[in-house]
Amino acid sequence: MSDSSSASAAPSAPASAPPAVVLDVWCELQCPDCRGALDDLRALRERYGDRLELRLRHFPLEKHKHAFAAAQAAEEALEQGKGWPYVEAVLARVEELDRAGESLLVEVAGELGLDAEEFDTALIDGRHILIVDADQAEGKAIGVTGTPTYVIGGERLDGGKSQEGLRERIEEIADRLLAGAG
Repeated sequence: MSDSSSASAAPSAPASAPPAVVLDVWCELQCPDCRGALDDLRALRERYGDRLELRLRHFPLEKHKHAFAAAQAAEEALEQGKGWPYVEAVLARVEELDRAGESLLVEVAGELGLDAEEFDTALIDGRHILIVDADQAEGKAIGVTGTPTYVIGGERLDGGKSQEGLRERIEEIADRLLAGAG
């Protein structure tokens, strides 16, 4: 999922600006560690604006029974124009998702003004399954084993064990890549 338009409130970069650096965020929406990473992602958006494109990549873990459905719901939110706001709203309610399941995913969509009925239909018809499966397969292929995991400039950073120092490391890599692009 690439939803940089709603990931940043910064205006579009002029044509002469260097290309954005991409930060792939391998995440699952039932993961408390991913919820903890939101502060770092917000700080990165604040610092870099449109120069850093945050791309949510799905990596639902088998231990979380609603994670696969949540990934599909995030794709529907992207399609309806509110990918990152939806992701943040669901992550804020990780424990509730564990108890309530898919009904919470539809409820959050309604709270954000999205077409909740279409969310329900998307979860039933599985229209976003291939995107989630492809992300998960790619993640496994590059060595993702847990969430959150970040990939920037070809470097994989595992945040599933600890977020300590990761934002600083991402900033170092982003700064280096942006300096080389200019």
